[in-house]
Amino acid sequence: MLEKFLYADKIEAGIDEAGRGCYAGPVFAAAVILPKDFFHPLLNDSKQLKEKERDILRPIIEKESIAYTVKAVNNNDIDSINILQATYKAMHLCIDALEQKPDLLLIDGNRFKPYKKTPHQCIIKGDGKYAAIAAASILAKTYRDELMKKLHTEFNMYDWLNNKGYGTLKHRQAIEQYGLCKYHRKSFNILPLQNGFLFS
Repeated sequence: MLEKFLYADKIEAGIDEAGRGCYAGPVFAAAVILPKDFFHPLLNDSKQLKEKERDILRPIIEKESIAYTVKAVNNNDIDSINILQATYKAMHLCIDALEQKPDLLLIDGNRFKPYKKTPHQCIIKGDGKYAAIAAASILAKTYRDELMKKLHTEFNMYDWLNNKGYGTLKHRQAIEQYGLCKYHRKSFNILPLQNGFLFS
């Protein structure tokens, strides 16, 4: 059972990202403010859900939330400022765009770049603990997956339809055969090795 909030008297926004470890495509972040009494039996960390379950939850979260935003930072920016700073940037863009300003940010993970003067709480594995973070994880994941499916039509040899830009065997083999495309993260320095690929 997910916790509905950390503090009952505060407007809390759950913040999470999707795509930090991918070889290709943007990193996405989402911010969600849920009603204190929000409940759905399927709601959980997006990684624990099937794609169909995430697709069921997304419109429910969008409809029932007090406010939500989803933002992306592309692979060129990731290469320019590094993936960690790009993740913070995506999160900050989400908070900027929220129609309702939160009193507290609930961040999935163990570190965060402070946003102006808004207090935040980092929560390790928070997407499996708090409803608002779980909701944010679902939005970030579904929006990113949707984009990667579209990019797949442009570069179908990398199998993004199925791997969404992660370093699966088929993706690595395609990189070895075709090289990197304009959506790959060049700064990750994906090096071909006889037993697979590593980040240098």
